[in-house]
Amino acid sequence: MILPQQSAKNTLHNFRTKRSSGALLPLLFLIAMLSVILSSCGKKNRSDISKALYGETKNKAFKDLNSDSFAVVLKKTLATSKAALSNPKLITAFYEQHDYEPVLVLQHLPKGQLKTITEYLGKSAEHGLDPEIFKYTELNTLVGKFYDKKAIKSKEEAYQQLADLEILTANSLINYNNALQYGILSPRKIYANYYTETKRPDSNTMQRVFAIGDVKAFLDSIQPKDPQYIALQKALAGGARDGKMTPEESQRVLTVNLERLRWKNKPTQDKYVLVNIADFKLDVMDHGKSVLDMKVCVGEGRNKDYSDNLKEYDENDLKKDRPFSRETPQLNSMIHSVQVNPVWNIPESIATNEITKYAASDRYYLSNHNIDVYQDGKKVEDPETIDWSVGNPGKTYSFKQRPGEENSLGKIKFLFNNESSVYLHDTPAKAAFNQDMRAVSHGCVRVQKPEELAKALFGEGPKFELIRKNMAEDNATATDIGLPKKVPVYLTYFTAWADPNGSLQFRKDVYGLDIVLYTYLQRLSGS
Repeated sequence: MILPQQSAKNTLHNFRTKRSSGALLPLLFLIAMLSVILSSCGKKNRSDISKALYGETKNKAFKDLNSDSFAVVLKKTLATSKAALSNPKLITAFYEQHDYEPVLVLQHLPKGQLKTITEYLGKSAEHGLDPEIFKYTELNTLVGKFYDKKAIKSKEEAYQQLADLEILTANSLINYNNALQYGILSPRKIYANYYTETKRPDSNTMQRVFAIGDVKAFLDSIQPKDPQYIALQKALAGGARDGKMTPEESQRVLTVNLERLRWKNKPTQDKYVLVNIADFKLDVMDHGKSVLDMKVCVGEGRNKDYSDNLKEYDENDLKKDRPFSRETPQLNSMIHSVQVNPVWNIPESIATNEITKYAASDRYYLSNHNIDVYQDGKKVEDPETIDWSVGNPGKTYSFKQRPGEENSLGKIKFLFNNESSVYLHDTPAKAAFNQDMRAVSHGCVRVQKPEELAKALFGEGPKFELIRKNMAEDNATATDIGLPKKVPVYLTYFTAWADPNGSLQFRKDVYGLDIVLYTYLQRLSGS
């Protein structure tokens, strides 16, 4: 194939050759030829939108539309609509690259596929989402005009309505696609105490909507298929409720947990440890089944008395929620080792708010609890001489609790890297496991059956036998033991789910995280 530029060069070459032989072409003719060749470079053939639209709708307003004129209208409408679009740069870039053609309308107006789109958007409530988040009413009304051959009456109106329909369809489809596959909200943007890796839609995911062939097949393909999700959908549709909540409150709980299930942050490994903070429960999961479960105690929460029952979260700054300082964070990590008979490096907040105050009121408190005091990295040999009322002793001194029966971490702690310095651990305070409300710790997770958890992670063998032997010692020494294979751990927060028997379970919102999430969902729909 000869490119236009090459063609021009050949023409000039022929001109020079003929000129040298005395056969001259008129100069004006040559210039005209070059002009035609070069002006054709890069020009795209536009679709015949008039033929496509009039052929489908039989509306005379579409009979004599000009594709170039429409492109001007679409470009202008995109510029003025940016504030209303969720992804204005991506949408604008697509139409720039596609010559400002009504790609979606031309593709989906035939066979009533635009109606299929609005039908699915109209059923968004089945997912706990307000259809108006996706501009359902506006889009449905506009689509109706295009299937009514008398609704659009002039060429000018046809250009504008076509531009509006194209942009609105693109925006709504992208938002619906994102919402069902990834969740409509990013948990990292609404929760301050959230460190779970959660995949969000990228430009490739969003641009898929422009290449849809069969609309129904595509929209069916993005419906969540997880059995838990379907169970909560059925519960929402059937008006299921918890006996301790009003029907409205129960529906709100189902709504926020459907959104959590849409987030792409679920375990993919065969074996992992799962802690549901709201359930005060730990499960060791293996190939989809719980092989070990136990009670846990988690960090103290802002809603531990459950007095705030799904009222609107009304902080002035709604960019992030404000967790109580002791709340256990949501995160995922890998358990890499255990420390048997652990040393507890007491956090500064606990030292300031508790340890130094106890030491001030009881001169024997530190020695009775096997707590050593350090200043500038050196052990203070006689902490009874310290005046705890001077300055800020929680910052001046650091504290470590030696291994033993009194150690707050019990006989073993399970370690995994995270930004909040939390871990799973044993505890000498066993009575708390008998309470229904077990949000009582400083942020770490206390486990009811630590030795059984160690066995589930390590399996039978010399390492587990060493763990069991050291845990039984009276004269304890801290010992670190690495896992042969790291095991994933997920600290999550769900307040509604279906148990293995299919029964619906509800839990109270001990951290108020349902309140935060529901408020954000409400604000998306403008209600």
